[in-house]
Amino acid sequence: MTRAREEIVALDKRYVWHPYTQMERYIEQADPFVIDRAAGARIWDKSGRSYIDANASWWVAALGHGHPRLVEALTEQARTLAHVALAGTTHEPAALLAEALVARAPRGLTRVFYSDDGSTALEAAIKMALGYQRRRGRPERTRFVSLQGAFHGETLGVTALGGVEVFRRPYAGVLMDVVFVEPPPFGDEIGEVASSALARVLDEHQDGVAAVVLEPILQGAEGMKIYTPAFLRSARQACDRHDILFVADEVFTGYGRTGPFWAVDHAGVSPDILATAKGFSGGMLPMAATLASDRVFEAFFGPADAAFYYGHSFCGNPLGARVALEVLRVFDDERVLEGIELRAKKIADAFAALGRVEGCRDARAIGMVGAVDLGSGGYLGAAGWRAHEKARELGAYLRPLGDTVYVAPPLNIPLPDLEELLQIVGESVRSALG
Repeated sequence: MTRAREEIVALDKRYVWHPYTQMERYIEQADPFVIDRAAGARIWDKSGRSYIDANASWWVAALGHGHPRLVEALTEQARTLAHVALAGTTHEPAALLAEALVARAPRGLTRVFYSDDGSTALEAAIKMALGYQRRRGRPERTRFVSLQGAFHGETLGVTALGGVEVFRRPYAGVLMDVVFVEPPPFGDEIGEVASSALARVLDEHQDGVAAVVLEPILQGAEGMKIYTPAFLRSARQACDRHDILFVADEVFTGYGRTGPFWAVDHAGVSPDILATAKGFSGGMLPMAATLASDRVFEAFFGPADAAFYYGHSFCGNPLGARVALEVLRVFDDERVLEGIELRAKKIADAFAALGRVEGCRDARAIGMVGAVDLGSGGYLGAAGWRAHEKARELGAYLRPLGDTVYVAPPLNIPLPDLEELLQIVGESVRSALG
C-alpha cells in the first residue's frame, strides 16, 4: 500500500473511532503517528523515521515486533489450517499448546480454555467461578472481590471488576456487585493492614463471594502500582478458608513482565484460575487462555446443562495457537527470562535516578517495568503527555498513563535500544517538568 501520509490521516480522522481517545480533540488537534512497519523494539513511520516502542504496543510485543520465528510459524500454519471451530473437533496446535501451557503453569492448573483477548479470558474466569459455586450447591455466591485501582478488561463483566473510576463510572448502573479492597501501598513489604482488610471482607461476606480477582504484584492501568507478595499469600490463605476461588489476572504480568514467568511466582502461590493474553501470542494475533484447576474443571461434569456454556467463533484458532506455542519455544531457546535481570537493573537504576528529580514522585520498578508520577492528576493528568510529545521528538513512542510515565518494552529489547530509550525518558520527563 502506497497511500500518502496526509491521505491516511484524513481517512483516519474521517472514519476511525480510536480507543481511549477524546475524538473531538483528536480530530481537531492530533498529529498521529502513522506507522508503516515494525521490527524488534522499533516502529517506523511513513517518513522512514524509527521510534523505540517503549510499551511494546500496549504490552503485547513481548518478544519484539516481527520475531522471525513467530512470522515463520504463522506463515507455515496459514498454508494448512487457518481456522476450524473447536467444538467437536480439535487440532494439533491447540493440543500441543495446552500441553506446553500446563507444563509452564503454576502448580495445580491443569486445563486450558482458549479465547481471543484479555477481557474475554477474564470473562471466562468469572463464569467459571460462578459455575463452580453453583455446581457446589452455593448459587448465592455471585459477588466478587477486587482491588481498588484494578483493571481487568473492557467487556461488561470485567468492567465491574475494575477499580479505575474513569473506566468504570460510565457503566456503573449496570455492573455486577463487586467489593473493592485497598491494596498495600507501594513500599509496604508486609501489607498487614491490606491483608487484614481483605480477610475481614471475606469473613463477613463469605456466603456471597464466588472469587477474589487480583492483578498479581503489579496493577498496570492504575499507573504501574506495585504491591508486596505477602498480600498475595494472605489472599490465597483467606480464599482457602472459605472455598472462595482465587483468580490471577496475568494478562499483563505474565510471560516474564515482572521478572519470573508468572507474577504469582513472587509469592510462591498458585491460583485456582489464571488468565493470560498480551505476550501470550507475542503481539502477532488476538489470542488468550484461561487456565483452571481440576476442581474447577470437574465441577462442570454431570448432566448436559452442567457444561461450561461459553465460547467464541475463534476459540482455539489454529493460527493463534501455533504462534503462541512458538512463543513458549522462543522463551526456552533464546533464554528470554535469563536476559531480564540485566535489563531490569538498568530500568530500575534509571527510574531511581528520576525519583531524585524535583517534581517526580514514587519512582518504582519491577522486572521489565519502570514508572514515575509527574503529578497527581491520575489517568486524566496532562504532565505525562508533555513527556510523550518530547519523547516523540527524540525518537520514542512513550504513551503515558495520564501523569504516570512508564516503560514496558519488549523483554528482549537490545541493550543499546534500552539505553537509548532510558536516556530519552529521562530527558522527556525533565522537559515535561519544565
